[in-house]
Amino acid sequence: MFLHARSRDRAFSLGGYPLETLPRDDGILASERDRSRRPAPQDAAGDAPLAAAALKYRDIFETSADQEHAPARAPVPDDPEARAGDVKGMAYFMDAAMVGICEMAPNAWLEGVEPLPHSHAVVLTIEDGKVPEPQNPAHDWVAPAVRELTDMRAAEIAVCVARHIRAMGFAAHADVAGHRLTDAERLAVMAGVAVRDGDRLVNPYLGSTFSLAVVTTEYALATDRPLAASAADGRGLRYWWGLNGATSGRERNRRARRPSHYSRYPMEQVKQVDRPTTLILDDEVPQVPKRAAFFERALQGDLGAKSQKERSRFSFKHPTSKGLLGVIRSLVPHQGGETAAEDTGALDDPEANARAIKALSYHLGSDLTGICEIPRYAWFSHKEDGRPIEPYHKYAVVMLIDQGYDTMEGASGDDWISGTQSMRGYLRGAEIAGVMAEFLRDRGFPARSQTNADSDVLQIPVILWAGLGELSRIGELVLNPFVGPRFKSVVLTTDMPLKPDRPIDFGLQYFCNNCLKCARECPCDAIPFGDKVMFNGYEMWKPDAERCTRYRLTNMKGAACGRCMKTCPINKVVDIDGPVLTRVASWLGVNAMFLKPLMVPIATWIDDRLGNGKRNPIKKWWFDHEIIDDIAVEPRVGTNRRDIDPDRVVDPAKQRIAYYHANAMPAPDAAGSPHTVDRKAALAAAALLETPAEAWERKQRGEPAPAHYTASPPAGAEREDTTASPYANPAKPVAGVFETAAE
Repeated sequence: MFLHARSRDRAFSLGGYPLETLPRDDGILASERDRSRRPAPQDAAGDAPLAAAALKYRDIFETSADQEHAPARAPVPDDPEARAGDVKGMAYFMDAAMVGICEMAPNAWLEGVEPLPHSHAVVLTIEDGKVPEPQNPAHDWVAPAVRELTDMRAAEIAVCVARHIRAMGFAAHADVAGHRLTDAERLAVMAGVAVRDGDRLVNPYLGSTFSLAVVTTEYALATDRPLAASAADGRGLRYWWGLNGATSGRERNRRARRPSHYSRYPMEQVKQVDRPTTLILDDEVPQVPKRAAFFERALQGDLGAKSQKERSRFSFKHPTSKGLLGVIRSLVPHQGGETAAEDTGALDDPEANARAIKALSYHLGSDLTGICEIPRYAWFSHKEDGRPIEPYHKYAVVMLIDQGYDTMEGASGDDWISGTQSMRGYLRGAEIAGVMAEFLRDRGFPARSQTNADSDVLQIPVILWAGLGELSRIGELVLNPFVGPRFKSVVLTTDMPLKPDRPIDFGLQYFCNNCLKCARECPCDAIPFGDKVMFNGYEMWKPDAERCTRYRLTNMKGAACGRCMKTCPINKVVDIDGPVLTRVASWLGVNAMFLKPLMVPIATWIDDRLGNGKRNPIKKWWFDHEIIDDIAVEPRVGTNRRDIDPDRVVDPAKQRIAYYHANAMPAPDAAGSPHTVDRKAALAAAALLETPAEAWERKQRGEPAPAHYTASPPAGAEREDTTASPYANPAKPVAGVFETAAE
């Protein structure tokens, strides 16, 4: 307990509640099968504005409920328990509260429904989110829409589980509220996730605060036994303690007691500062086009034929991620829209609005949320096709979605589940921001969700300014003090009056300067071992973005890569159930930064000795498959099974990083024609770099920005106008900005 969490030995497919400990009664199966078929329920959906947005997204998800499955079956095990573990793991990965499986019964299909030729049902229980306090404006938004919001989430999860099964070559249908084919309540009882209490259904841990979704399938799975009537209340002493490594009732109670506009993590304890802890020369940072992003460059052929070919499948070549891809794409057309002509006068208090927006984001599933004004340089200059982007909103609501600690524990970081972890974060973020934007537009405020599939803003700058983390050695990646780098971001831009948050300082610059674990463990040597430099107006440890992109695209023993996230010492879960050492270190790191010179030198050593960053096979729930020509097969060249290498030593002087400055980017209107990378020139561009101290001194002398900060213009265009952002004219840098340069 002092060194490791109790959950370390809990199989992921068991979920976060100790459902496996409750009494069972097989006799209930017969009584449920004897019940008459039920008529189709009425869709009694509310008409509150937020409920309407939830219903829209629920119905978008439902369009993927039943589609063709892959033309051939994957090489899955014959063992139905292993199959069930994979399916349950997918559902828990998507944040189902509880999952049960039963055989389909003829009377489990609703009256008038032609039964599908499916033998099994996977029943998903999804927990209601927290309703904000009455004094929070979001209370009146959320309270009338709780059922619709939970039904929406249930639809999202069920559709993704069904698509996962279909990607393995088996028929599956997602049965969700508003489109029922099955008697979900009967199946919940048969699958052991609920019991009957008179005319109502109750769950041992959630009571009646949940929604149900069902996935029917021809895929033969191990079944669960019905709960005994005596299991109606499972909140005994063992639940509160966290039996079998399940999340304890104490931890759940701690989260419930926090104000609704706070995340589960104590971000309010983190020191706030006026500017990010790394130097940003605001008026020198060039606006860049989407065409300059390396994944876009790969798609356009800039990185060669192999990278271009793999670009279309690198994150989607596993049944789990393929199942998510289509759902993500279905949300893109709904990111923006017309703003209703509503009176917004009742929502003119920026501070109250900020509390409300945060509370709404947490109800919808954000893990961490912050707000900032959008800097000029955070807007892309042009879309992928070369159309210019004019900034159109003032504020960014920035939300971080945890990629899943347990799943990352079971992985190497660059095996077959890596791409899925990203896709899950992107899908959940697109759903949350999309619903929020829909709701705000309906209330009269312009709003748009900015997602991985279609964003007009760069997300790293707004994550920094919204006070959600600091730039790290990983490079173009922010670390949060409580989840480390283990997240994906989504942004909601709007003109609703909001009170911005401030950047934070939790001593990460000192930590990363003395910890090289991510660089040591990078499979393609793309993370620098040396000091920070100034790159396009930012102080950072600049990674070799080309090398990183090539590896993620052409990784043949996995899908994409997140090994830096996997091995980072700050990749932890900080809660009541976590190991005492982690909790103490986290508290000291945030509240006693003066101890960092004492703590940091041994932090990585301790992290290695505890085995953090190694794979935990108990947490591996997925099958290793590779999708080729729409069929899941055994991986052609195997699977990455890396563990940490504490003895690896690299000489920073021998590491060569390629620097693609703004002047080396393709023109923003260069879509459709390759702009081949010149790696030799990018390596030579290291000679152009300034140290942060040199850049600051140049700035104070009134000298202009280096020529290589000028982005390649469209054909015939002149240099962009770098007008001031809300964060222009930096004051004297905060203490510690130049520690690396001064050593």
